[in-house]
Amino acid sequence: MKYLIGRKIGMTQRFLADGTAVTVTGIQAGPCKVTAVKTLKKDGYASVQIGFNEKKKLSKPEKGHLKDLPTYACLHEFPAKAKEVQKGDELLITQFAVGDLLDATGISKGKGFQGVVKRHHFGG
Repeated sequence: MKYLIGRKIGMTQRFLADGTAVTVTGIQAGPCKVTAVKTLKKDGYASVQIGFNEKKKLSKPEKGHLKDLPTYACLHEFPAKAKEVQKGDELLITQFAVGDLLDATGISKGKGFQGVVKRHHFGG
C-alpha cells in the first residue's frame, strides 16, 4: 500500500542541466497515521483510513472515532488489504522510490458564478 496525503506549500522553478526552467509544485507529503482499518469480513470491503494535518478541535463523533490517536483535520480512505498495516502505523514519504509513478488528485476552491470581466479578462 502506497498512499499519502499532502498539502501544497507553494510554487517555484528549477533549472535543468541544459539551462531550461521547469515549474515545480512543492508538496508537504506526510507524515500520515493509519486511523482505521476496515476488513472485508467486518465492514464488507477492505480499506485503510489515514489522517494528516493535526487539528486542535474536533466534534464529538470525530473524537470518538479518533480516540487513542491524535486529532486530524484531513481523513481519507483508500482501498487496501487490512493485513498490510495496523491502526496507529505511520506512513512516510520514504515508502516511495525514485522513478515511482504517482497519481495526484487535488481539491480546488470554487469561485461560484463569475462575470465576464473576472472569468475571461474582458475589459469593461
